[in-house]
Amino acid sequence: MSKISWKPGNMIYPLPAVMVTCRDRGEDNVLTIAWTGTICTNPPMTYISVRPERHSYDMIKNSKEFVINLTTKALAKATDFCGVRSGRDMDKFKELGLEKEEAQAVDAPVLAASPVNIECRVEEIIPLGSHHMFVAKVVNIMVDDEYMEENGRFALEKTNPLVYSHGGYFETGKQLGTFGYSVRKKKKRKKQHGGKRK
Repeated sequence: MSKISWKPGNMIYPLPAVMVTCRDRGEDNVLTIAWTGTICTNPPMTYISVRPERHSYDMIKNSKEFVINLTTKALAKATDFCGVRSGRDMDKFKELGLEKEEAQAVDAPVLAASPVNIECRVEEIIPLGSHHMFVAKVVNIMVDDEYMEENGRFALEKTNPLVYSHGGYFETGKQLGTFGYSVRKKKKRKKQHGGKRK
């Protein structure tokens, strides 16, 4: 295998393609974000990085609240649309027929069609260059009970999650393992007792 040096850039793919909803002074908006992820488990914290020229940037900066809505294969077209069209020019909810519901812990809408709505409150804004990072605490999560299993597990994989990779949108594939499977000891089969049948 041979490798070549390439220009510095962001090559950490795939990433979740999420739709972020926000509200400021009675106006609602939704934008697509790929620069997002987990920062901390306890307390639960996340981030989104937004270009300052985006319409939602000032809305989130003013309100200090937003919701990360996970996307699915069914939301692929809406996800792309909300990344290339501005809320300055149109009501994207109305344009796409996206149903809104109210968040429970923040003053912002959530997308009814999203299987997971992560309500966030901004703790810090870090100017980084092309994007500014909104560091936020997760204050509530709403999930679609259609994907709740009897044991209390949320089956996110059944929602057909959408991911973004180097300019393209992809649905996720089959599961290859679970956390820790590489070091997990195999259970020994119990020997069956009893003689031969006569």
